[in-house]
Amino acid sequence: MSGLENLWAGWRLSYVEGLSDADATGSVSGQGGLSLFESIEQAEAPDDESFIVHRGPTCFVLMNAYPYSSGHMLVLPRRAAATLEDLTQEEYGELWATVRTAVAALKAALSPQGVNVGLNLGRAAGAGIEGHVHVHVVPRWSGDTNFTTTTAGIRVLPEALGETWRRLRSVWPG
Repeated sequence: MSGLENLWAGWRLSYVEGLSDADATGSVSGQGGLSLFESIEQAEAPDDESFIVHRGPTCFVLMNAYPYSSGHMLVLPRRAAATLEDLTQEEYGELWATVRTAVAALKAALSPQGVNVGLNLGRAAGAGIEGHVHVHVVPRWSGDTNFTTTTAGIRVLPEALGETWRRLRSVWPG
């Protein structure tokens, strides 16, 4: 097997089928000229189906459909902005305040031993979706990467995305 695979990703087919392919620059777009993330946020699907954990005035939180570990969330502006510099002061402030809340929610819901917070800005930095800046908030546990990832190219996720969404949503303030 080549590359890293998820054991349970097949049930996300309806999500993947609703998206268009990457454009010539490698940016993934959604429906009607919107970014992938704008399409998800503006879709009429209920939050428990789109896995949106929180909606704020200018930013929202989305469970990562292809997580590094259970509880991996994305914090992002509701409006597509390619870089941090493209954000308004209001968006920038809310983005980082929401990252802080996301970390607190992970700690309350999942009791991780650590948390990774980061951005991949630009293709050279590993950005998979360059046109819509987003912050990864990833819970970590000692030993959460093991021989399965190394030898089989498979990541084992111990909990279904929907269950993790319910746990995070139940502790999210407000």
